[in-house]
Amino acid sequence: MGTATATLSLCQWPTSSSSSSVRMHVRFSCRTPHLSPYTVDRTLCQINNSGVIACLRANSAEVAMEAAKAAIAGGISVLEIVVSTPGVFEVLQQLVKEHPTMALGVGTVLRIEDAKSAINAGAKFLMSPATVKDIMEMDYVQSGEILYIPGTMTPTEILSACDEGAKIVKIYPVSALGGFQYISALKKAFPHISMVASQGITIDSIGEYILRGASAVVLSDAIFDKDAIAQHDLDKIQKLAHSAALLGNKSVNRKSMVHLLSNL
Repeated sequence: MGTATATLSLCQWPTSSSSSSVRMHVRFSCRTPHLSPYTVDRTLCQINNSGVIACLRANSAEVAMEAAKAAIAGGISVLEIVVSTPGVFEVLQQLVKEHPTMALGVGTVLRIEDAKSAINAGAKFLMSPATVKDIMEMDYVQSGEILYIPGTMTPTEILSACDEGAKIVKIYPVSALGGFQYISALKKAFPHISMVASQGITIDSIGEYILRGASAVVLSDAIFDKDAIAQHDLDKIQKLAHSAALLGNKSVNRKSMVHLLSNL
């Protein structure tokens, strides 16, 4: 496995049973020589490593670009821009050019036309508040070139999305459904399904969500504070992003260590 560690089991990839391959500093290895840098597997691994998906919504392309750069400077490695943001595809295209290895995507995608535009702009993933069948059936998604994260709420919706090919699902609106306790309950029934928790999540609760089973959490206002956006306070956005990125990383490592120790 080379640089791979035992934590790859959380990416649902093969692992070595040898205890000598286990490292105390836990990280996912995203190095997979047989895969293109832009495959679903790599994007999933980036999401798992980060634990945080920053969700940006802005009222202009200029503000979106400034806020995105501030968040990236703060340590954010997975970023989605909401499709209703003016100039979203132009902003995405520029960010992809400047940060080609980042996991950059578009959120709240409901129309296949927007999905195609996002892919053309360089999106590595698409996210929706519900499961959009037309997007799920796109060749780019089915072939594993683009990761689609459909929104689900109930156990039936989760299972249906996975049966249709989803590699990971978004649980939305998670706060209204019971927060991390809802994630915990779902993971008892579906331990094999990767879940992203979304809606109303604060930075302080990142660790609890991930420990209870979420692969990552979506943070919008928690990073892109509305007052900071309105006042163009990029320093505040960068600091919030830094706090979120650090806690996400810490939570992922903690969860991975718990997983390793439970299997010794």
